[in-house]
Amino acid sequence: MAGTSCTPTAERPLQTRDGSVDWSGKPCLRDRSGGWIAGFLMLANQALVTFSMNCVGTNLVTFMAVVLRMDNAAAAKRADNWAGTTYVFSIIGALVSDSYWGRYKACTIFQIIFLAGLVELSIASHLFLDRSCDFRRHGSVQDQHCAPPTQAQSLIFYLSIYQIALGNGAYQPAITTLGADQFDEADANESKSKSAFFGYLFVANNLGGVLAVTLLAYMEDRGQWVLAFWIATGAALVAVALFALGTPRYRHFLSNGNAIISVCQVILAAIKNRHLKAPRQAAQADLYQDTTTTNDGGRQRKMLLHTPGYRCLDKAAVVVHQDDDPPAALCTVTQVEELKCILRLAPIWLCSILYSTAYAQMSSVFIEQAQAMGGSLPKLKLRIPAAAMNVFEIVGVTAFVFIYRFCIVKITSSEPTELQRMGTGLVISTAAMVTAGLVEQRRLAGADGEGSSSLSILWQIPQYVMIGASEVFMYVTMTEFFNDQLPEGLRSLGSAMSVASMSAGNYAGSLLVTWVMDITTRGGQPGWIPQDLNKGHVDSFFFVIAALNAIDLLAFVVFAKRYRPPLLLLIKEQPADAAVPGGGAQS
Repeated sequence: MAGTSCTPTAERPLQTRDGSVDWSGKPCLRDRSGGWIAGFLMLANQALVTFSMNCVGTNLVTFMAVVLRMDNAAAAKRADNWAGTTYVFSIIGALVSDSYWGRYKACTIFQIIFLAGLVELSIASHLFLDRSCDFRRHGSVQDQHCAPPTQAQSLIFYLSIYQIALGNGAYQPAITTLGADQFDEADANESKSKSAFFGYLFVANNLGGVLAVTLLAYMEDRGQWVLAFWIATGAALVAVALFALGTPRYRHFLSNGNAIISVCQVILAAIKNRHLKAPRQAAQADLYQDTTTTNDGGRQRKMLLHTPGYRCLDKAAVVVHQDDDPPAALCTVTQVEELKCILRLAPIWLCSILYSTAYAQMSSVFIEQAQAMGGSLPKLKLRIPAAAMNVFEIVGVTAFVFIYRFCIVKITSSEPTELQRMGTGLVISTAAMVTAGLVEQRRLAGADGEGSSSLSILWQIPQYVMIGASEVFMYVTMTEFFNDQLPEGLRSLGSAMSVASMSAGNYAGSLLVTWVMDITTRGGQPGWIPQDLNKGHVDSFFFVIAALNAIDLLAFVVFAKRYRPPLLLLIKEQPADAAVPGGGAQS
């Protein structure tokens, strides 16, 4: 097998060809670095980290409602805001890993921050939960009696969960991109493995959440919050150890400079040169491109070429005096094209926000809906906690990753494009919210005057499975798409953009709840999401989200048809004196 041979060939050389280096900074040997050995360590690490995170996040809305004594709407908004902040930190992690620390160092530091936050949450919970809550009753979480928390207790709780948010959110884009770095995209076999890695990463994410939304959700439902938090801490510690174990094998990419500074340089240079006329067609004499490189083993390097559109930015690279050395303020075409890549992806990213609003309901309103349904299975002598229904979303994700990769791709004559798959995710999420609304209507029809419903919680299964299926087509594909469409120095930002859409979706969901409650509580009405859901109209809330998703789908189709990918050129690196005015710029 070519992948196991130690003899370099013209087709498959001994060293990687994508410019990756090992721990000591030397070119990577293909068979002694990266690949699935490093990939599986990262997948296991991701599964354990997700398990720990879900132990906190899945039942957070219940913790806030029961222990912190919030009403349903306030708890849903706080949970959405926390989840949104987690995803906002992903942008910080992406910029730091791409421009300063590197992906490996960023993964290490943010995992330690995440672990420390879990330790603080476990200790804090142990100190004040036993004093403020009565756990003598062994019923559901609704039977617990908690005194209102003091300001000090609330402060400690919020500090710890937001430290967890920082550690996990900033770590996610770095580990996603570092995992993809373990596969040489210049090699045909490893390029396919890289594409598969993104799908398996989401499988690991969701498998890591299985125990969190079943066993530990059941423990938390019975008031055993402290034990659940300590188990999550132990899992995070094992995750850090597994990540450290693969250190000698990981492939790394040298930093290409500060992406933020590069983007700012382009903007400032374009403003400074606003009086110049940007050329309609890029020629060697028009725009400056620097190909000064060092000869480093003849590896291949991606070059970004000039593309039409956003012509005002081209002014940042216009050469005024060709005979002179280029001024320090003059930007290369590659710098300009990197900013264009981000701007072209912006409409696609904006369309993912409303999808994320639907996705965010699983951790807030879906759980509150489940708490108003019958969770007991008398024949099995089992009670299903509301948060445990998330396991069916995990089943949906896991099943559809394999269904897509091993069934749909093989049956169809041509694989759907990434944008087509993302559009499919929007269609499925719209159907999921319609289904959730219909289930709520049926629940309301069977509710009695005492706040309970005879409708089984298992009626929620279809909406969770469909959300999971839509996640495969939207989030998995979006991570792969953004990673492919951005140059090497911005790829963690690409991973962060897909995570940041979840952030914006959570904030949009929180804002939508606020607007809905403000509008529907006028005139003495209880509103659509009151404390007693039997007096509200959560079904109408779900239908509003479905309608917004349908409108979002139409906008996405328009933007997808207009999208144009960057122009890339693979060239051999040349000696340092091979500078030509019209060559490609270094990425």
